[in-house]
Amino acid sequence: MQDETYTIIKPHSRLFNLELSELWAYRDLIYMYIKRDIVTFYKQTIMGPLWFVIQPILTTVMFMFVFGNLAGLSTDGIPGPLFYFSGIIVWNYFADCLTRTSKVFTENQQVFGKVYFPRLVVPISITISNLLRLFIQFAVFVILYGYYYFNGTAAVTPNLHALLFPIIIILAAGLSLGFGIIFSAMTTKYRDLTFLLQFGVQLWMYITPVIYPLSSIPVEKQWLVLLNPMTSIIETFKYGFIGKGIFSWWHLGYSSVFMVFLLFIGIMIFNKVEKSFIDTV
Repeated sequence: MQDETYTIIKPHSRLFNLELSELWAYRDLIYMYIKRDIVTFYKQTIMGPLWFVIQPILTTVMFMFVFGNLAGLSTDGIPGPLFYFSGIIVWNYFADCLTRTSKVFTENQQVFGKVYFPRLVVPISITISNLLRLFIQFAVFVILYGYYYFNGTAAVTPNLHALLFPIIIILAAGLSLGFGIIFSAMTTKYRDLTFLLQFGVQLWMYITPVIYPLSSIPVEKQWLVLLNPMTSIIETFKYGFIGKGIFSWWHLGYSSVFMVFLLFIGIMIFNKVEKSFIDTV
């Protein structure tokens, strides 16, 4: 029996057609990519998921030495290890998702050129698979947090805003996905943007209250830092679990609106570029 080949002719999609229903139809492929990312990482390392723990711990130690001891930056009365680790785990998730998503077209051009499936499957799977790393690091944070809390550290005062943790992760995931797919679409023509992004993500961390509290910035200048949508996300996490930081529903709402708008624009650009990227990549 001969295989039958079908050609589907469709009109040009509308600008605001995000084609999200097609993603749902390919949900099994998303699961396959998630499983592949996790299994591949384990097979290619000796220590496996321990690297997820070692990396933030070493970064925390470095931040304590450089920014805590040498630079003398305030930690808002929070013990140094807890303060830096609380910012690192959320930021690492955002930064890693953004960096990996920005390379979707260039790193998958051979697969994309041979078989059709919604290209958004890949960046979405990256965002979801990175949750494993986040949860492992969060478990370490809980252990560190428990040590200071049960030893009566006065600065550690959790509150009900810790229940916003799932929303915080959704916002960080949405922002990284939105920025990532926009950069991935742009790098099909301008490869040097990849290097710019790597440098930019490093600088971005310094305008986000990861290594310093927002309260250490003069009140009249805080609005500049709050323009960064990641600021309220990091601050909300610290405020909920540690009780220190600046929390505002308005600030968190701004990050939410920013994320939704960015994701909407990013998906439109991504869907437009995926139809012709193979000619330029």
